[in-house]
Amino acid sequence: MKKIALFFLLVVVIVVGMSYLYLNYKISYNNTKKENMEFETFYNKEIYGAELTTIINKAMDNNSYNELEKDRKGKYIDNQKNSISIEIKMIDNDETYNMETLYAGGMDKFVKYYNEIQFKCTKLEYHKATHKVKYLLFEQITE
Repeated sequence: MKKIALFFLLVVVIVVGMSYLYLNYKISYNNTKKENMEFETFYNKEIYGAELTTIINKAMDNNSYNELEKDRKGKYIDNQKNSISIEIKMIDNDETYNMETLYAGGMDKFVKYYNEIQFKCTKLEYHKATHKVKYLLFEQITE
């Protein structure tokens, strides 16, 4: 009788443990999906400079919230988990700027000069380990 009770107790513990692991996986998956949607919606779409400012601010807030370290130049260091990097390629001078450079220069100035300019997200990359958005490249398409 004691062996049967122990067997059923063991089965219950295994089922509860597996359910716990599955629920944690689902919660993590849904959170990743939700976070990615904030950035994936812009892939291959044309947006204005004001909206690009919002995207850059979200990425900067995300990196700050996740307490990412910065290098000597003030650029966030990729942590292979949840860092987000955005680059903007300008056709005015054929240069590519990272989001930290624009942010340091003042997003209000960026909005002032590029508010009505259109950009298109042409590249989107994910972290291999977590499948979260890692990198976005926006290219200026109008002058």
